[in-house]
Amino acid sequence: MSNISLILLGAGESSRFNVPVKKQWIRVADEPLWLFVAKNFGDFNFKEIIITASREELNYMKSFADFTYVKGGKNRQESLKNAMTKVTSKFVMVSDVARAVISKNLISKLIENREKSDIVVPYLKAVDTVVYDGQTIDRDRVKLIQTPQLSRTKILKSALKQTKVFTDDSSAIKAIGGSCCYILGEQNALKITYLNDFKKLNLPKPSRDNFIGHGFDVHPLIKGDGVILGGVKIKSPYKFKAHSDGDVLIHSLIDALLGAIGFGDIGELFPDTDKKYKGIDSTLLLRKVVYFIARVGYEIVNVDISIIAQTPKISPYKKQMRKILSDILGIKSVRVNIKATTTEKLGFVGREEAVAVEAIANLKYFDWKKK
Repeated sequence: MSNISLILLGAGESSRFNVPVKKQWIRVADEPLWLFVAKNFGDFNFKEIIITASREELNYMKSFADFTYVKGGKNRQESLKNAMTKVTSKFVMVSDVARAVISKNLISKLIENREKSDIVVPYLKAVDTVVYDGQTIDRDRVKLIQTPQLSRTKILKSALKQTKVFTDDSSAIKAIGGSCCYILGEQNALKITYLNDFKKLNLPKPSRDNFIGHGFDVHPLIKGDGVILGGVKIKSPYKFKAHSDGDVLIHSLIDALLGAIGFGDIGELFPDTDKKYKGIDSTLLLRKVVYFIARVGYEIVNVDISIIAQTPKISPYKKQMRKILSDILGIKSVRVNIKATTTEKLGFVGREEAVAVEAIANLKYFDWKKK
């Protein structure tokens, strides 16, 4: 279908969803919602499928499927404007990732009517009494507007140049005198706003797969006033030579967490060439990663950490480390296991030149069915 492109808007913050995960990342079986929705449109052979994402999630989305991804804006209209810069086809269909169940019949009806007006818009009839500004009005004159909507690309681009913010494409096009063709929509094409909306849809529950990530890191020791491990300052005649505070335990743990979700490593997220991370408290970096993991649909089950050090002595600090890490990870202290060993004075660790840490993290999908 070389004359129609598809835009899926998925950059919203899900501020009304009231759970840690964003709705576009809720899992349907083994797929995030945004990918499940995109594949539902796949049978129609659009010229291009363009998906908007928040800046923080853009690179992660790219690892899932070969679509065109665009950074979203501060609202729906800005995100759409950003996506429209990629559209070269005569027509463009725009839908929200939050509308998870759109039938192929509805998509076909939109396409069949594309030449009738500047935009084709699905709607539902109002079935309840409607009161506007204190007055009961004729519900037969009310239309509850849905997406997807199919527009002529040229006029939608013109409509989006307005400074006024519109809640859908048809409102923007009508504001510049464009014509609308209304077709009857579908009850199942409801927009997911709250978690209970999601539960109304007959969608597969999340996969019960577990995801294991492994992290390993080493930092050299130099003369100093103490090392930081697991967020704890440990007395020592050494300190870590590092760009940040050198907390090799947390750096290893971050790599394990990122490995479990398939999102690269700590150096990609927090490069040591960036001055803003100079001397930074590594617990702040861990908090950022834990927040991201929750937002994209995972829960942390447990972590297992091995510290390999000839010096300093770790045992007196393990309980404090577990408390700090369990608070940040949002799991019970018993699920944060910390082990310590030496290399019996062998190698660079044994010569007290460095400390190494291995970490393993176990994650699962957020189970919306149980909430």
